Amino acid sequence: MSTITRRIIPATALAGATALLLAGCVQGEGAESAAANAEGGEWSTSTLSLDWATYNPLSLVVKDQGLIEEALGDSVEVNWEQSAGSNKANELLRSGSVDIGSTAGSAALFARANGSPIKVIDIYSQPEWSALVVGPDSDITDVAQLEGKSVAATKGTDPYFFLLQALEEAGLSLDDVEVQNVQHADGRALLDGGSVDAWSGLDPIMAAAEVESGDKLIYRNVDFNTYGFLNATEEFITDHPDVAQVVVDAYEEARVWALAHPEEAAQLLADAASIDLQVAKTVIEERSNLDVSGVPGDAQVRVLEKIAPIIAESGDVKGGQEAIDEAISSIVEDEFALKATE
Repeated sequence: MSTITRRIIPATALAGATALLLAGCVQGEGAESAAANAEGGEWSTSTLSLDWATYNPLSLVVKDQGLIEEALGDSVEVNWEQSAGSNKANELLRSGSVDIGSTAGSAALFARANGSPIKVIDIYSQPEWSALVVGPDSDITDVAQLEGKSVAATKGTDPYFFLLQALEEAGLSLDDVEVQNVQHADGRALLDGGSVDAWSGLDPIMAAAEVESGDKLIYRNVDFNTYGFLNATEEFITDHPDVAQVVVDAYEEARVWALAHPEEAAQLLADAASIDLQVAKTVIEERSNLDVSGVPGDAQVRVLEKIAPIIAESGDVKGGQEAIDEAISSIVEDEFALKATE
C-alpha cells in the first residue's frame, strides 16, 4: 500500500489576507460587548478554568499574551490546566476541572456520545497531527504489515481513531493488532524502547521523534485527521455566555497573530513542548492549518459523520450508532464563533 502524502494548506498560506479579514472581526460585536463588561466588572462568574495544550497552538498564544485576563480584568480569576491529550481534556471537562477544553473533533464526538455534556464553540485548527510511526530500523513499511503486531495508541484521541481508519482501509480490524493504550508521550517511549512495533503518534511529540530518534512515518492521511475542537460544557454555555464569548474572541485574536507571526508561534510551541525550534516550525507551518474558519459547522459534521461508523464498530460507545448520531446532531454551538468573526 502506498503512503498518502497529500498535504494540508500550510499555516502561512494566505496569512496576510486572512489576518486583515480577521483583524476587523476581532473588533466586532463580541469584542465590544466584552469591553463593555470589563469596564463595569459585571461578569456572570468570578472564575474561569480552561486548558492549554501543545497540540493546540492557539491556546499557547492566548495564554502567553494574557488575552483573556486582559479582557476580563481583575474581577475574574483565570486558571489554566495543561491537557496532555484529548482524552485528558475530556476528563477535565467531565469532572468540571475546566469549563473549556481543547480536543480533536473525534474525541469530542466520542465523549459526547458517551454522555459528556460538551459542545464545540470554536475551531482552532485543521491539523495533520496524526500518523502511524515505526522505529528507524523497522521493516514495516505499510499498514497491512501491522497484522499481529503491537501498536501504541491513546484511546479516545485522534491518533486512536486514525489507527482505526487506517486498519479498516488496509482490510484489518482492532482484532488483528494488539493496542497498548498509553498516553502519547509514553507511546513514543514504548516505540523507542522496542516494546511496541508501531505507534499512532501525535504532534509535536511525533515530529520530535522523527528528528531525535529517526522514527519513520509509514502512513499519513490528512483526511483521517479531524479538526481541532474548542469545547465548553453545556452548563458553562448556558450560565456564562458572556465569558464564553471572551474566550472565543481571544482565540480569533490569537489566530490573526499566529498567521502573521508563524516563527514566533513556533517559538512558543518549542518552549512549551521542550522541542527544537525547527521541529516546532514543521508542526506550525506544515502540519497545522490555522488559516481555517473558527466557526464550527457543516465541514466538521461531515468529518464526524465519516468516522461515526468506525467508532460505533469499535464498541467503545455504549449506545452505539444511535448515540453517536445524536451526538453529531447536537454537538455544534456556533453562536460565539459567528459573533467573533462577524
